[in-house]
Amino acid sequence: MDARSVARYSLAGIRLVNGVAALLAPQVVARRLGADETQPAFVYVLRMFGVRTVVIGAELLLLKDADRIAQALRVGTFIHASDALSAASAGRCGTLSPRAAAAATAISTVNVALTLVAQWPRRGPHG
Repeated sequence: MDARSVARYSLAGIRLVNGVAALLAPQVVARRLGADETQPAFVYVLRMFGVRTVVIGAELLLLKDADRIAQALRVGTFIHASDALSAASAGRCGTLSPRAAAAATAISTVNVALTLVAQWPRRGPHG
C-alpha cells in the first residue's frame, strides 16, 4: 500500500473513531474537552459533529471513483483546517481549556496533513 492510501485510510479511521464517539457518547467527549456535559446544547452540537465526521470518514472508505475521492479529500482539507483554526481560537478565547484546545488543534492539524499526503501527486507510471 502506498503512502497516499495509508493516509486516506488512516484519516478515515480517525474520522470514524472521533465521529462515532461524538455521536454515541457525547457526554464523554464533552468531559474530555473540559466542557459541561450536562448542557443539552453542547451534547446536540457534538452529535451533529459526530454525524458529519462519520459521513466524511465513511466516504473515504466507500468511494471508488478517483475523481470523487479527490474531491472528498479537497473538501476534507478545508474542513479540518477550519476545525484546527476553530479549536485554536477556542483555546485562545478560553472557551476550551488550553489542554483540550491543544489536543483538538493537534488532531485537526494531523487530519489536514493526512488529506494533503493522500492528495500528493503520483510520480512515474506506477504512482
